[in-house]
Amino acid sequence: MRSKKLISALAIITIAAFVLTPMLTLAATIDPSELLEETGEEAGFESTGSGQEQLTSMIGLIINVLLSLLGIIFLILIIYGGFLWMTSSGNDEQVKKAKTIIKDAVIGLIILLAAYAISRFVVDALIEATGA
Repeated sequence: MRSKKLISALAIITIAAFVLTPMLTLAATIDPSELLEETGEEAGFESTGSGQEQLTSMIGLIINVLLSLLGIIFLILIIYGGFLWMTSSGNDEQVKKAKTIIKDAVIGLIILLAAYAISRFVVDALIEATGA
């Protein structure tokens, strides 16, 4: 039984080597940035343009990703606070803790929305100033 498993494993490794070797050789000869640019152009997208446009786009992307992560954290805190409240079984201390978590999460959401509005304004102003 053990020899069958060993033979099967060796056969899989051999087949994988024959299949992956040409793929890896081909991948080593292709420049990924050229491939991505060609794919984007074929899909109907325009070239990214100058470095200033790329900078503002990158800043906007980073801000959006960070704000999205903070939104996910807000959602997790609201769910956790609600779970604590629902499972408190009349324990006033746990209810108070849950209310505090929910209140702090809502305050955080307000700050998050204000940060999004400010960053959106700044990114739009940067894009307009650079003429993108």
